Amino acid sequence: MLGWTPESIKQWVKWMQFLDRWGYITACLSFLLVGMLVFGYSWFAYLQSVEKAFLPATITLLNDLLFVIILLELFRTVLGFLQSDRIRLEPFLHVGIIASVRRILTAGAEFSHQENVPEDVFRHYLMDMGLHVIVILVLMIALFLLKKTEQPVEPILTK
Repeated sequence: MLGWTPESIKQWVKWMQFLDRWGYITACLSFLLVGMLVFGYSWFAYLQSVEKAFLPATITLLNDLLFVIILLELFRTVLGFLQSDRIRLEPFLHVGIIASVRRILTAGAEFSHQENVPEDVFRHYLMDMGLHVIVILVLMIALFLLKKTEQPVEPILTK
C-alpha cells in the first residue's frame, strides 16, 4: 500500500485523533465566546433602543437571550463529550425545545402587533404555532423516556 506500514498508519491515526480533539475544544470555546458576545451585544442594543420602542426591544432581547441559551447548551454538549467521550442525546432535545419555544414567543409577539391580518396569513401562523407545539410535546416525551431509561455515565474528567 504505497509504503504504508502498520506503524505509520498508527501514527497518522494518533495525529488525526489529536486534531479531532482540538477541533472539539475550539468549537466548544467558540460556542462559549459567541454566546458571551451575543449576550453583551444584546443588552447593549436593548439599552440603546428600549426608550424608543419598549416592546420590540424587549422581544428582540428575549429572542437573543434564548439564542444564547441554545449556544450554551451546545457548549455544554461538546464539553460533556470532551469529559466522557460520549455524545448524549439529552442536550439536543433541550436545544430543540428551546428553539421551538423561541419561535413561538417571538412569532407570537411579532404577530400580535399586526393589524388587518389576512385570513391565509393567520391560518399559516396558526399552523406554524401548532407545529411547534407538537414538536415541543414530542421532544418532551422523548426527554421523559430518555431520562427514564438512561444509565448514568462516569465522566473521564471531573469538574
